[in-house]
Amino acid sequence: MKPFIVTADGFDKDLFEELKNTPEFDVHPEAKISQEKLMELLPKINGLVIRSASTITPDLLEKAPELKYVIRAGEGTDNIDKKACEAKGVKVSNTPGANNNSAAEHAIALLFTVLRKTAHAHKTMASGGWDKNKFVGNELWRKKVGVVGFGRIGQIFAQRISGFEPEVMFFDPFVDKSDMPHCQKAESLEDIFSKCDIISLHTPLTDQTRGLVSKELLSLMKKDAVLINASRGGIVDEAALIESLKNNAIRGAGFDVYSKEPLEENSPLRELPNLVMTPHLGASTEEAQFRVGEMVVHQLKEFFINNNLLNEVKG
Repeated sequence: MKPFIVTADGFDKDLFEELKNTPEFDVHPEAKISQEKLMELLPKINGLVIRSASTITPDLLEKAPELKYVIRAGEGTDNIDKKACEAKGVKVSNTPGANNNSAAEHAIALLFTVLRKTAHAHKTMASGGWDKNKFVGNELWRKKVGVVGFGRIGQIFAQRISGFEPEVMFFDPFVDKSDMPHCQKAESLEDIFSKCDIISLHTPLTDQTRGLVSKELLSLMKKDAVLINASRGGIVDEAALIESLKNNAIRGAGFDVYSKEPLEENSPLRELPNLVMTPHLGASTEEAQFRVGEMVVHQLKEFFINNNLLNEVKG
C-alpha cells in the first residue's frame, strides 16, 4: 500500500503537483485542510506536513496509529510534542535554512516600519490626511544594534544591515565570535538591553528561552530604544511589554509573533500605537515557500522510498 501523505497547512502549487504525481505516494488532493478534516483523515495518514497552524499533541498522535513521519515545513518545531512522537515511534524533521533569509528580511522590514513610522503614516494618508509633522522618525545609520540569538537568521540580519554601519552586539551561548568585523559578542543579555538602541530577537523557543525577555530586561532598555521580534512569541513577557509600551518606557516595538496565535481579537497588544504588528509573516515569501516545499518533497521521498531520514529533530 502506498504511503498516504497529507499537507495540512498549505503548499507551493507547483511542488504540490509534483508531490501528487509521485507514483509511490497517495497524496490527499487538498494542499490545505481544516482541523476538522485533519481529524477525519488522521487514522490513515502515514506522512504529515505542517506549518505553524497545526499542533502535534499526544491526543492527535493517539488518533493517528499509522503515522510514521511528521515534517515541519519551517524551522521552529515548538508546535510539535517531540517526546510524544518519539514515544510513538513517529519521526520528526524540519526544513532548516529554507526560511532564513525571509525571516531576517522581515525583521528588517519591521525595524524600518517602527523607525520611520511608515505604517501609521500610510493609514492617515489612506484616510485623506497629510500629517507630516506627526511622523518624525529615526535613522538606523551608525546605531548600536543588539542581536539576541546569533544563529543563521541572526547572522543574516546582522549581515544585511551592515551597510548602515551599525555597531552590532550579539548574545548567544553557543556562538563565541563572529567573522563580521562590525559584530562583537556581548558579555550578557543585560549588556545588550541596557546599551543598544535597537534589539532584534532571533532565538528559538525552548524551555530555556521561554519568557527570556522579562520585565527586568525590558526595564533596562533606553527610553528611545526599539525591540523587534520576528522569532517566537513566547520569548517575550507580553504583559511586561504592554506595560513598557503603554508607559512609553521605550520608543516602540515591531512584532511578528505572539505567545498565542492567532492573536486574540481583544488582545491589548492591538491597542498600542507604538507597536507595529504583522500576523507571523516571517516565512511568507514566494521564495521561502518554494524552498521549503522543495525540501519537504525531497525529505518525503527519501524517507518513504529510500528509507533515509533527513534533518531529524528530537525532543
